[in-house]
Amino acid sequence: MRPFKHPDPEQFALERIFHALSDPARLEIVRHLAGVEQATCGELEFGRPKSSMSHHFRILREAGLVHTSSAGTTHLNSLRRKELDTRFPGLIAAVLRQRP
Repeated sequence: MRPFKHPDPEQFALERIFHALSDPARLEIVRHLAGVEQATCGELEFGRPKSSMSHHFRILREAGLVHTSSAGTTHLNSLRRKELDTRFPGLIAAVLRQRP
């Protein structure tokens, strides 16, 4: 299995972050990850097909919102809160304050 690619914080772009957060499924993933240290892909599926979730995680990773690591066959996801807060202070807090 190849390692996941994650952008460096200086490569984070607001356009990619806003695009990633514009989808309700991805926003739900980010909100869930904000409340836990990490979660498996299975914990974040919320009844959606695995192929759709792979796409959503790729978009979130490419935007810099999520870090995914592997532990055997399990993928563990975490919100890159510290890096995001350093690059764009207050952005994630503002996103999380908005409720559906």
